[in-house]
Amino acid sequence: MSRLNGVVDTGVEHIRRWLGVLRDDLMTARVDPLPPSTWLRWLPHGVVWIVGVVLTIVGAVQLTDQAGLDLGYSMLLGVGQGCAAVLALRRPVPGLWLSLGATLAIAVLTRRMLMAGQIDGFAWPWTAWAVVAHLLVLLLVALRVPTRVSVEALVLTGLFTYALQGLWGAWNYTPTGQVTVALSAVVVVLGIALRGRREARVELGRQATLTAEERARRTLLEERSRIARELHDVVAHHMSVISIQAQVAPHLVQDPPDELRENLAGIRQNAVEALTELRRVLDVLRSEHPAADDDHDPADGRAPHAPQPTLDRLAALVENTRAAGLTVTTEVTGARRPLPPGVELSAYRIVQEALSNVLRHAPGATAHVTLAYGRRALRVEVVNTAPTREASPSAGARHGLLGMRERAVMLGGTLTAGPWSGRGYRVEARLPVSAPSATDPLPQDGTA
Repeated sequence: MSRLNGVVDTGVEHIRRWLGVLRDDLMTARVDPLPPSTWLRWLPHGVVWIVGVVLTIVGAVQLTDQAGLDLGYSMLLGVGQGCAAVLALRRPVPGLWLSLGATLAIAVLTRRMLMAGQIDGFAWPWTAWAVVAHLLVLLLVALRVPTRVSVEALVLTGLFTYALQGLWGAWNYTPTGQVTVALSAVVVVLGIALRGRREARVELGRQATLTAEERARRTLLEERSRIARELHDVVAHHMSVISIQAQVAPHLVQDPPDELRENLAGIRQNAVEALTELRRVLDVLRSEHPAADDDHDPADGRAPHAPQPTLDRLAALVENTRAAGLTVTTEVTGARRPLPPGVELSAYRIVQEALSNVLRHAPGATAHVTLAYGRRALRVEVVNTAPTREASPSAGARHGLLGMRERAVMLGGTLTAGPWSGRGYRVEARLPVSAPSATDPLPQDGTA
């Protein structure tokens, strides 16, 4: 007995859940507007409005002429049919209920006249224009709601038709229930297929967007890897200097004179700078980077483990760019002085990438490079005039700008790029140049 009670309770619980799902699906007035078409934009919405007006007028005329209803009732029921289709554009489920309600009112009024013998052979319980209006509503419902709700709407239409024609019935009428249910099934299947096709197209576009983002992210990671390798070379240089100075210091004299003290201060300064560079790399680049590299760096054709360039080589870079056909002028403001190796390298790479972009995307333009040495920051600016001819098609995806911005952010600076003076372009980077002094304590956070 207890087992039977458990089965009954389980069945009741399933029925309760099923009724709850039906209530949530069919007893809702939530807004779910039909979006504009990809190619036709708002034309489908205009067509539905026109069809709604036509259904209102023709339905009222049919009920007045063929069913003999009063003109006021006929217009009211015609408006119900037409408004159901228009309402389904924005609220599909309420539009379905309005269509069924208008049809029920028409069936009740016309049945009384059929039973009294006042009309004969009238299409019942669905009039011709009520069928058209309801099919349009079902199509709009299937285009907007999940497949489960579309099937529920079809089943509701079948039960509604069976209750009127099969259970209630009338005399002297032309039955339209079977045709209406069959056409409703076709329309619902068509709407589900169109909705699935639209969702597949949206999903495909989303996947394409994710693929593009993933490609850009991968390019950014590769650029970070290259930056990490370059800064590793900078740190290795500092450690080499430390090794040499540490080797020289014990060979000076036994008592620490000023000369030895200066060497030890230099050793400490280089150690602080090396650990600062390493800590910055580990803060920004938290992932493993492949040690393998190509035989040559595509940026400047040098071997990957060659000494990294500094601003001292900027003149050679400008000369190479001029040899490639670009007119370049340079300007240096402020007191020129040695900067931290990471800043020198990033400034050089930013100028190099900006000039490369001018060569690729602005043929015939002229470029101007500005280095402004400030007390706390180095400002790097590369501007170019408008191109004199169309650039050749390029497969670039603005990855150069991503790399430049990443270099600036890694150093705690900023980079802006955008149009300048008409059709020209400007790249400006601000790189902090503050470095720890020899008297500052070494970092003890374990980063190195």
